[in-house]
Amino acid sequence: MTASAERSAFVVEMLDRYKTMTMERLLALLPDKEPRRYLYDLVPLYPQRSGKGLRPALCIATCRAFGGSASSVLMSAVAIELFHNAFLVHDDVEDGSLNRRGRPTIVSEFGLPVAVNVGDAMNVLSIRPLMDNLQRLGPTLTWRVFAEIEHMVSESVEGQALELGWVRDNVCDLSDGDYLRMTLKKTCWYTCIHPCRIGAVVGSGGMVNPDRFNRFGYFMGAAFQIQDDLLNLAGDEVKYGKEIGGDIWEGKRTLMLIHTLNHATPREHRRLQHFLATPRLDRSENDVRWVYGLMGKYKSLDYARSSAQQLAGAALKEFVLAYGDLPDSEDKRFVEDIVLYMIERDL
Repeated sequence: MTASAERSAFVVEMLDRYKTMTMERLLALLPDKEPRRYLYDLVPLYPQRSGKGLRPALCIATCRAFGGSASSVLMSAVAIELFHNAFLVHDDVEDGSLNRRGRPTIVSEFGLPVAVNVGDAMNVLSIRPLMDNLQRLGPTLTWRVFAEIEHMVSESVEGQALELGWVRDNVCDLSDGDYLRMTLKKTCWYTCIHPCRIGAVVGSGGMVNPDRFNRFGYFMGAAFQIQDDLLNLAGDEVKYGKEIGGDIWEGKRTLMLIHTLNHATPREHRRLQHFLATPRLDRSENDVRWVYGLMGKYKSLDYARSSAQQLAGAALKEFVLAYGDLPDSEDKRFVEDIVLYMIERDL
């Protein structure tokens, strides 16, 4: 078995372990009451689909690496996973997405009003496990976790606002720096930075300065997001679980699209700008194929892959600063290995 295959098998095993742990507790917390058909029966749909469980796994593994137990941080991990899935429900509404993790989105199957309400319910349900921390962690650590969550959610909605605003106003003069700032807010804080921060705060009993994880989580989260954007264009639809090319249909300002806009000829730029100004339902498959071809012409996907690899390399260097003083453990190895796994994955 190659080193890459061995690393992948180990990471998948750890992800499955912590996802199972999180899902069991998450499902046990869901209300067993009416209304079921258009609310509580729909809440577990996304969490039960084949997501990786990256966020709770990072949270639990970091807690354990810093000397804590999985049980002490599990409620925080559940809250993070609920917030994540609430974001996904609302993202699908905002993007008009048809599929999520290989099945119809809640908005496409049950309609916009129901989907919005389900996402709202998941945000509300995220509060209870944080409140339940009080008995196990005490008031000081519970409040610190609440403060981490508040910042995580604020940054995420601000990042989403940037991306939605670029699409709404058809902004076409963006740079790599603009993309990375948006990704820091939209993805990195809630995917990597805060799960690690919360895990360390709980695991160390509040003794660790969580700022030590900010650069590590930023570089890893940005690499993760670029890889996710790449899979949207060049992945296997069965494995990826969403329509391939959906980001082009939606006009998302991915690193590849920004790179193409910045290298296109004036005539190509005008046509691309016109395409992006056209409502999604009025865009044609021919135009989408033309955009994809233009990305190929300027090697924008290769550029994005190279960028993701550089960011992953930076994350590995920061890992030494964030985790290097800890004793060797299975969880410490998992956090390090997951950096390369994120850019090697095909789903």
